[in-house]
Amino acid sequence: MSPRRSVAEALGTRSTILDRSVGIASVEGLEGLTIGRLATELGMSKSGVLGHFGSKEALQLAVLDRAGEVFRAEVWEPVVRIEPGMPRLRALCEAWISYLERGVFPGGCFFVAAAHEFDGRAGAVRDAVEARFDTWRARLLKETRRAVAAGDLPGGVDAEQLVFELHGLVMSLNHTLQLHGDRQAVTWARRAVRARLGISPAAIS
Repeated sequence: MSPRRSVAEALGTRSTILDRSVGIASVEGLEGLTIGRLATELGMSKSGVLGHFGSKEALQLAVLDRAGEVFRAEVWEPVVRIEPGMPRLRALCEAWISYLERGVFPGGCFFVAAAHEFDGRAGAVRDAVEARFDTWRARLLKETRRAVAAGDLPGGVDAEQLVFELHGLVMSLNHTLQLHGDRQAVTWARRAVRARLGISPAAIS
């Protein structure tokens, strides 16, 4: 076997492990990941699974990275070419709601679940979850400030307050979908976000 093929196969195996791990962790939490379970489900040895990561914590961090790639592909990449400011902010919020509406992760928002699991702990995994939220908040804040600068939002709008409220609305959607299974929450969330952005019903296509 050539070294190039060996590396490609190792990367493919690692990717398969991560994909299965994301599915498990979305529903059962990152602590629900066990090397033994993954080995059984994937038809591998425990040492074979562990050899790709070195430790359970390293596996959890890699799973967070993979979930981040999925979130970026679903929510950020579809809107990156839209005009910055209100057009992109509105599209970003819609993509965020759609991500939950479509159940991209079986357990709802992967990062909300991870935050609930780790927010009271210390360590690398908790820090990585916090960093993901910080990055997302910074993205929303940047687009909100652009919308204010362009005059699409009133000049007196507190961008940080608005981002806090938008985040709360979408987290409420995630909670209502996951705990209560109430699909009406998607309509409520869209209506609330549009109202908070000052978009009149007549302007909604």
